[in-house]
Amino acid sequence: MTKKWVQAVLIAALSMSAICGCGSSVSDTGKTQGVEAQTGESGGAGTRENDAQDAAVRTITDGADRAVEIPEEVESVVCSGVGALRYTCYMQAQNLVVGVEDYEQEKDSSRGYSIVNGDQFAGLPVIGGNGDPYAEEIITTGPDVIILSAAGGADPDQLQQTTGIPVVVIPGSDGMMDEDAYETLHILGEVYGKEERAQELTDYMDHVKEDLTARTSNVPKEEKPTVYVGGVSFQGLHGFDGTEAGYGPLAAIGAKNLADETGQTGPFNIEKEQVLAWNPDVIFLDYNGMELIDEDYARNPEYYEQLTAVREGRVYSQISFRSYASNLDMALADTYYAASVLYPEQFADMNLEEKMAEIFDTFLGEDISAELKENGYEFGPITLG
Repeated sequence: MTKKWVQAVLIAALSMSAICGCGSSVSDTGKTQGVEAQTGESGGAGTRENDAQDAAVRTITDGADRAVEIPEEVESVVCSGVGALRYTCYMQAQNLVVGVEDYEQEKDSSRGYSIVNGDQFAGLPVIGGNGDPYAEEIITTGPDVIILSAAGGADPDQLQQTTGIPVVVIPGSDGMMDEDAYETLHILGEVYGKEERAQELTDYMDHVKEDLTARTSNVPKEEKPTVYVGGVSFQGLHGFDGTEAGYGPLAAIGAKNLADETGQTGPFNIEKEQVLAWNPDVIFLDYNGMELIDEDYARNPEYYEQLTAVREGRVYSQISFRSYASNLDMALADTYYAASVLYPEQFADMNLEEKMAEIFDTFLGEDISAELKENGYEFGPITLG
């Protein structure tokens, strides 16, 4: 009698109870009452229920400070909400995924994990959409555990009770190497039995922080060029006026991001006249906004030609890293490219192609630089128009 067969019986009972309203109740640990009656097997079902109850379990504390019982060895999962699938891929646990949210079935060049694993995900059942888990579909796929992002609106206790499947909450992260990212990796390391992988990634992030700080912390403030980032994606695509205060790749290298002077936090639209008033030394443009920027340039080239950075060729690319929140691999690649532009002496010994390959291989298991280039995403100067 296999664990999977036992799970199948319990899942079938849960589905019947939901459809027929037969009065079965589901506890937080996924056990059901009345399984014997649901299956119609007077002796065997009770034995199988006892076997399920006796199966080896362990208790972990998740990102919502909930004590959750999960199988000793987790063999299958579904991921719901911002960052859940992305961080599962960072943990090299994508082989455990048995269902995905609807948007994950199509490859997206701004999500590295999608480039690498998109073919696998395209063939999996849909278990939700945009942080909204579909309980019946999850029950049908029968995962051992549901990984749920805290950024979504789903109630983990209700979802666990409805499906009879343990729900583990992760904080997720829309930042770059913040505490939520560290916590998410450590929780998933415990769930997947991949604590060493979690430590490998957090050690790498520590190394990146130390490297960036060592290279940039001694650059005098008066020698740092002023910077504007345009075309930043948030809640859809934006043109030249889409910018961000606290823009991760610039914050990580102590750059003088002019948007930080506005008192705003996060991404927002700024008055274009303010950018003229600033007249930044360097401009970075997010590829996702380039179509809108080029259209605006065609309508009003005079505006852009007033900017010294445009006239003197100091406009550079950023590969979009915010797609269903921040993609850490892409954000770090953006960081090192921006650093090489703003601090050429401090990063003169760095080979950008090798650094990108290192970042992508560390987080994704392979270098996706060629695929990015094929899709029109690469680092370098940008000519408007």
